[in-house]
Amino acid sequence: MCTSIQPVEWTADLKNQNFDGIVLVTRSCDTLPSDLECLKAPMQDYSSVDSGLGEEVVILKVPGLPGNRLVFASTGPLGRDYDDVRRFSDAAVSGIKRALKAGMQRPLLVCPPHKDYKNSSLVAALGALHALYMPLEVREWKVKPSDYKVCVLGLWAAQEAQGRRLVELAEALESGRLACRDIGGSDPERMAAPRVADYVQELFKDSPVTVEVVSNVKVLEKEYPCLAAVNRCADCVPRHQARVIKLQYCGEGPVQKTLMLVGKGITYDTGGADIKAGGFMAGMHRDKCGAAAVTGFFQILAKLKPKHLKVVGAMAMVRNSVGADCYVADELVVSRAGRRVRVGNTDAEGRMVMVDLLCEMKEKAVQETSPELFTIATLTGHAIRAMGPDYSIIMDNGPAHRNNNAARWQKAGEVLGDVFEVSSIRREDYDFHKGKSEYEDILQCNNLPSSATPRGHQTPAAFLIMAAGLDKHGVDSSTPLPYSHVDIAGSSGPFPGVPTGAPILAMATNYILSDRL
Repeated sequence: MCTSIQPVEWTADLKNQNFDGIVLVTRSCDTLPSDLECLKAPMQDYSSVDSGLGEEVVILKVPGLPGNRLVFASTGPLGRDYDDVRRFSDAAVSGIKRALKAGMQRPLLVCPPHKDYKNSSLVAALGALHALYMPLEVREWKVKPSDYKVCVLGLWAAQEAQGRRLVELAEALESGRLACRDIGGSDPERMAAPRVADYVQELFKDSPVTVEVVSNVKVLEKEYPCLAAVNRCADCVPRHQARVIKLQYCGEGPVQKTLMLVGKGITYDTGGADIKAGGFMAGMHRDKCGAAAVTGFFQILAKLKPKHLKVVGAMAMVRNSVGADCYVADELVVSRAGRRVRVGNTDAEGRMVMVDLLCEMKEKAVQETSPELFTIATLTGHAIRAMGPDYSIIMDNGPAHRNNNAARWQKAGEVLGDVFEVSSIRREDYDFHKGKSEYEDILQCNNLPSSATPRGHQTPAAFLIMAAGLDKHGVDSSTPLPYSHVDIAGSSGPFPGVPTGAPILAMATNYILSDRL
């Protein structure tokens, strides 16, 4: 199994013949710094015969440059109200794709720093690496002669310190995104729960991250009854049986902050008894991107080794199968927190597999230093309807809101283009999940799609708080616990297509790189 990223190296020499072409990402030739003066003339010459320069990616023949060719991918305007740093990653993706089409195998990416976007070079590098990702199945099946799309990706930097830093951060961040894409994007058999566990154990072998896998169904039923209900049908098929994968990282020095992450890892979502009919099941192998993001973040931790930070993770790897033993609407399940949950819709399985793990994190958090709890999930279609594709949504409970947690995540997301919208958990969300009869304490869900339900991406957060017993740790508690729910249904990536790795760049920016970017 190859989990190494695309080889990357830096250079300050534009004419380095180790490369076979330049991919230039900038606004226009007029914005080039003096270090790149030699690129102005050929671009100005081209623009004299094509006024569309800058509107689409072009390739120019420029004698003297590596491979005698220059791909120019303009960012477009950068100063309007609605422009952001993603202009650089978008342009880099387009530029690298054009370079591949031209046959380049050693492209040199040149993205000069921008006065308003000090991390533009890193963002462009991450865009290029996204375009160069090769899916795990393609690598394992040896579909291509190499595990990489190009021999090497060059990154230009004017100074050695800048170049070394650029390569270090790009490699660390991309290694996390690669692991996230491998798990999140691979098909439901290649990344069935037992094989996810194998992948994760291999990935973190000989690293600062410890891994524990829970597979015994009796343990799952006792410790995580809501998860076990979803697993009941899949448990009949050994290769589909559930796994809870627990991860831990503890940096050097006294712990100053503890992050506690629960990721939704539905390896395939049929909808269960409330089956996804009418063609809506296709793409549901991507319902594990929340757990994949947890793995990706731990991989970045393993690479950058931040001090004074402890991170505890749990991946809820379960297949929501349909069959004679599947859980059904109307069932009553008692959660780990002792709450009687009435199942309303088996297609709301994501909250079920996470809630007992969140409860376990809550139990541990009261003994931890400065804990922050999170659930990360491709949870609702409503998230896409509310905010559109490409955006993660974060929402805080009371203690997290007082800490401005969602606002900090949103601000961190702007730095590298892993963008967020902020929602609020309101009283109506709690009312929605109150039991409707004396049989149950909590209603798991209604029987409509989230996209047809008012506040369809906020109410699940209230369910998770209630069914995990976190409502006893709000602002009115003697032991308040900050908790935030992150819905990445919109930002996890297109299908067909490649997963984005969201939200691990924002997480890394917020908790690891805040003093380095």
